Amino acid sequence: MQTEPKKSLVGEEYEVEVGPVAHGGHCIARTDEGQVLFVRHALPGERVIARVTDGEEGARFLRTDAVQILTPSKDRVEAPCPFSGPGKCGGCDWQHAAPGAQRRLKAEVITEQLSRLAGLTPEEARWDGTVEPAPGDKVPKGEVPAWRTRVQYAIDAEGHVGLRKHRSHEIQPIDHCLIAAPGVCELGIEKRDWPQIATVEAIAATGSHDRQVVLTPRPGGRLPIVELDKPVSVLRVHEKDGGIHRVHGRPFVRERAADRTWRVGNSGFWQVHPKAADVLVEAVMQGLMPKKGDMALDLYCGVGLFAGALADRVGEKGAVLGIESSKRAVEDARHNLQDLDRVRIEHGKVEQVLPRTGISDVDLIVLDPPRAGAGRQTVAHLASLGARRIAYVACDPAALARDVKYFAGEGYAPRRMRAFDLFPVTHHVECVMILERAGKGA
Repeated sequence: MQTEPKKSLVGEEYEVEVGPVAHGGHCIARTDEGQVLFVRHALPGERVIARVTDGEEGARFLRTDAVQILTPSKDRVEAPCPFSGPGKCGGCDWQHAAPGAQRRLKAEVITEQLSRLAGLTPEEARWDGTVEPAPGDKVPKGEVPAWRTRVQYAIDAEGHVGLRKHRSHEIQPIDHCLIAAPGVCELGIEKRDWPQIATVEAIAATGSHDRQVVLTPRPGGRLPIVELDKPVSVLRVHEKDGGIHRVHGRPFVRERAADRTWRVGNSGFWQVHPKAADVLVEAVMQGLMPKKGDMALDLYCGVGLFAGALADRVGEKGAVLGIESSKRAVEDARHNLQDLDRVRIEHGKVEQVLPRTGISDVDLIVLDPPRAGAGRQTVAHLASLGARRIAYVACDPAALARDVKYFAGEGYAPRRMRAFDLFPVTHHVECVMILERAGKGA
């Protein structure tokens, strides 16, 4: 017996009082009938007209946009970007909020996630409850910092440059992205057409003049001759294997952080904010306080950023093991740290490689997992190694909170936590939590 399809509510409008912020760049509201709404482009305390963008009758919640602001918050500003707003570019979540308000909203999300998933108050997490701006990012109300050193542009069927709309494959044409770093803007990607191309990723290295574009052709599409406003290396994503291949120029960019130069190849992972790498290294090292002769792990180590910083501090009698699943990142990490014979980089998944090493005890651990977190099994293994301190670097507060609860079950408690606004005007936030065995001091 077939059931009747549920009626779509897309386009329906509700007048609602906006409640607290939630994880994901929206706020919570309820209709008069008690239906939960996730409302984008709103702020807590506002009264708005919310239009449904996704959802059907009987759904647990409806996704909506605030299309009319009846009672604005004192924290509301006019969005500086003309491409921000309901139905437009989905790259920024908080263009309509003053800078200080954005950081308070992120702090509220972290607080809620720690409470709900880890059972911790800010005081118990040893966190002062603030989200710190990156150096140089304090801008006047109504402006946004130009911080994004890596931008992936979407190209429409006519070859015009744009960015994806929220939760959509649709493209919002743009002629300038306000949060793109100057090194990205100077390439002039938005000023030209890109026929037969699906995406253009632009990379502007920090600390060098290296510029790179990574082109993804449409199926059967041919690469154009790339002539941009500044010298640039060109890579392409291969249609068959998805691998990245050099067209001309260097297959890597050179980044600068922690008093070293880092080779990052084939569009590999590097922090997007130009100050992020140094901010995070400082927070991790201050929290861990490495000593000469320490044995340390750098897990999900990328191109070796934390491994290099650890190696400088543990000295010649110390040792650092890095583990990374990306083969190209491992090659880069080994190149970047080739002058440090006390560092070893292994290729593979942490949960598979670490048990094979035979390591049974370490002094320090840096844990910088992907957005999903490390997980219960990996946490249990790390706890068994008896590290006196663990630095957990998290780009998702929910994953951090889940893993911190697992660590608590293994006898580790927060010693200190800091949060950084390394993704201004988006809902993303970076946290560094230092854990140590419960009851142990420095």
